[in-house]
Amino acid sequence: MSYQSNTTSSAGTTGLAFILGGVVVALGVVVWLAFGNGLPSSDQPDIRIELPGGQAIEGEVSGN
Repeated sequence: MSYQSNTTSSAGTTGLAFILGGVVVALGVVVWLAFGNGLPSSDQPDIRIELPGGQAIEGEVSGN
């Protein structure tokens, strides 16, 4: 009978999986920024502070 030994190296596949995972994450971030409005707009934000008793103070933030 012949004896066969199969040795495989997982170092190459581990590195490839790490690189592929990084590409998938980077692509996900790009898609989220492009289609999900991930970046804030240049509009001034509106502020609403709700007080006890149902009262609210509303206004806009002004930058100097």
